[in-house]
Amino acid sequence: MRFDTIIIGAGAAGLFCAAEAGKRGRKVLVVEHNAQVGRKILISGGGRCNFTNVHTKPENFISKNPHFCKSALARYTAQDFVELVKKHNIQFYEKKLGQLFCRESARQIVAMLETECARAKIVVRTNCSVKTVKKTDGGFEIETNQGIFSCENLVIATGGLSFPKIGATDFGFRIARQFGLKIVAPRPALVPLVFAENEKNFARLAGISVDAVVSTGKQSFRENILFTHRGLSGPAILQISNYWQAEKPISIDLLPQTNAREILESNQTAKQNLDNFLGRYLPNRFAELYAAEITENKSLTQIGAKERARIAANLNEWRVKFGETEGYHKAEVTAGGVATEELSSQTMEAKRVAGLYFIGEIADVTGWLGGYNFQWAWSSGFAAGQTV
Repeated sequence: MRFDTIIIGAGAAGLFCAAEAGKRGRKVLVVEHNAQVGRKILISGGGRCNFTNVHTKPENFISKNPHFCKSALARYTAQDFVELVKKHNIQFYEKKLGQLFCRESARQIVAMLETECARAKIVVRTNCSVKTVKKTDGGFEIETNQGIFSCENLVIATGGLSFPKIGATDFGFRIARQFGLKIVAPRPALVPLVFAENEKNFARLAGISVDAVVSTGKQSFRENILFTHRGLSGPAILQISNYWQAEKPISIDLLPQTNAREILESNQTAKQNLDNFLGRYLPNRFAELYAAEITENKSLTQIGAKERARIAANLNEWRVKFGETEGYHKAEVTAGGVATEELSSQTMEAKRVAGLYFIGEIADVTGWLGGYNFQWAWSSGFAAGQTV
């Protein structure tokens, strides 16, 4: 069967690209190896799908070329997607920091994309696994378990390596390598971090959440951190994980906007133990375990000047070493991917392989936590959809 465009991957980017191409009268086939479309959409945002962020700007994305995402983001904005959501009468709300969620269910976003594809007469085949991809004189030929299909344009929208339990594979990277395209080494992103060996005594704090400022280099995020049995998670840690480099400690301010040295100095004669004192500013269980770990929970009158300085430094600038991440099975997304130098920022087409496109997470563009990666899926899908 012959199509104008075949899209491999029926996730956010793939379905959106298909609908846009179909609106232009293109004959489009979408193939998906899972039994249902949009599986990652369905589990995102706790089942409510953080579908975009109203504050989206290029600075919210990481790439070897930080300018690459500008064109696509400008051509299809967060507000454009919000208007589409409104058109489908999907109720939504802003949780915080510009993050927009469905009020009811992520299924509404999938249903919206399916409706848009149906209106554009898109053919969608699920349980369809691609065996081989070949370049032909007329474009491409793909062999699947449901037959052989040919097309003028081929779009790879297979996502990254995150969440293998819902079908993530390295298929997109294999296709890129097959056609000789450079790949920025993939790595887990927006992912919990695992303590280095010498930090593991903090594992007993598992389950405790603390408002903190987490920093590395020039990047800083203020949100909660969550202690796990192996390390740290929570929004601030997921954000900083995109910038974390092995062997380089992360700085954590456990008392944002509070000078720990000043409050300790001004209360040095108080007749209370450190845990009770810190309980004014931090969760009680954390204060108790932290005080026991750092001073054997002395009273404030027993803590000398040098020790106060050390405690204060640990509170305002706790430098933590991590040995590894929790890996792709807990990573929200995959950083790295097809090198942007290989792609047109206007259309997402491979510069050296006419008719081959890479959109969404498979490209070396990774957003912050909070709806930015979905916006990249919509924007990059739109860019390709206007061309294929």
